[in-house]
Amino acid sequence: MRTFQYLLLIPLLLSVNPDLRAQHEEPLRIIAFGAHPDDAELKAAGVATLWAAAGHKVKFVSMTNGDIGHFEMAGGPLAQRRKAEVEECARLLGIETQVLDIHDGELMPTLENRKIVADLIRDWQADIVLCHRPYDYHADHRYTGELIQDAAVIVAAPFFSSKTPPTKKNPIILFYSDGFERPYPFDPIIAVAIDDVAETKWDCISAMTSQFADAGSWQAMTLSDIPDSDTERRQIILDRMKARNSAVADLYRDLLIELYGTEKGNSIQYAEAFELCQYGSQVDLETLKSLFPTFGN
Repeated sequence: MRTFQYLLLIPLLLSVNPDLRAQHEEPLRIIAFGAHPDDAELKAAGVATLWAAAGHKVKFVSMTNGDIGHFEMAGGPLAQRRKAEVEECARLLGIETQVLDIHDGELMPTLENRKIVADLIRDWQADIVLCHRPYDYHADHRYTGELIQDAAVIVAAPFFSSKTPPTKKNPIILFYSDGFERPYPFDPIIAVAIDDVAETKWDCISAMTSQFADAGSWQAMTLSDIPDSDTERRQIILDRMKARNSAVADLYRDLLIELYGTEKGNSIQYAEAFELCQYGSQVDLETLKSLFPTFGN
């Protein structure tokens, strides 16, 4: 009997809701999860800035403290440094941020962590949740995606947690873009032009010096020849990050043209793209356009 009741509940939680736009006269509430203190910033700082500027409430959460993400320092000092960096990013973007005290490289898809994620979503009363896809070279990225998917639906269950109130509905869950091909490649439903706030995103990236400036940073260590000059090294890494956002716009140019029209779609230099997760509330493209910035809302 319980199985039958649950099957009846699935359409209520996951069905397309074309009237969602009418439900959001109040500011939207968006929460974005990254595996490390820089992941959400890299994938969604542009759209977060746009949302915040429009009066919506945005929060970034890092699932780990990033305490091994460097080649010359680690532990508590690095964790504190990375927390301070994303706090400066949050100030620049006009959003809130939180870093969980889980060691870098040790995130697991446990029931305890599922409860933590669910409570974060419930406490924020999120309308939209952003996260990694669960297909990635890094286990922390994969498990972040798994945990958000595992928290779907139960965030709306009244008695799942006594710490936080349930969400009014199952949130919309969207995945960040990535280049992984198996089991299937990233399939965006929406791409957002971020040209108008690109400089703010670059300022955010520049504020995360432990990742995008230090000679011992991960980005520097992937260079074939690491410059001795701090200024030169920082600029080379920043240019690489700009190129990634430009590549998103080029890769999904047809989608940008569909969304913005031929003239504007062809002129967009930088973009962030998102895939709709089937475990969250299912909405059509027009509804998403009404919830995302830059589409004449």
